[in-house]
Amino acid sequence: MVSTEVAAKMKLQCLALIVFVIAFAFAGTAMAQGDIFSDPSVNYSFALPDAKWKMTAKPSATNANVEYVYVDRSDGHLEVRKLRVARDAILTDVIRDEEQRLRFNRGFVAGREENFTGKLRGSVFNFEYVSSGRSMSGRYYFLRADDTTVYMLRFSGEKDSLRSIKHYTDSIARTFSVK
Repeated sequence: MVSTEVAAKMKLQCLALIVFVIAFAFAGTAMAQGDIFSDPSVNYSFALPDAKWKMTAKPSATNANVEYVYVDRSDGHLEVRKLRVARDAILTDVIRDEEQRLRFNRGFVAGREENFTGKLRGSVFNFEYVSSGRSMSGRYYFLRADDTTVYMLRFSGEKDSLRSIKHYTDSIARTFSVK
């Protein structure tokens, strides 16, 4: 017959083993879900939280822009752009300049601007527009790398699709860093 003290220790050890196995399983799943973008042609990197993100434009020595698509272009499209700004430029002014270009999209409606913090700090500008008769939206992250450099992560897609992957767009922007 096993004493109650020994039985309690055995239960505790079994519970600890179960917790360890579950934690190991989730850690393996989390690591297998994404990838890290890094390329010798550019001086930035970011983590892709899901394997459904596929590169459609690779950066080169002449074009430092990279593009990714989530499943289909209408579900989510990412373009990374590097902007040179004046040393005393205010991020809100940089966003307003981009908004002026976006105003020419059919059905353009400016959304709210949000502060954003990840490895780089910045702002997010949200908007909606119409393309080919479909309601679309954009979520542009303006991340300040230094006094004269701002990286713009331009996410666009169908309104409902882009809203459903907001956690992915935030994750990519949070992990965006300059080498």
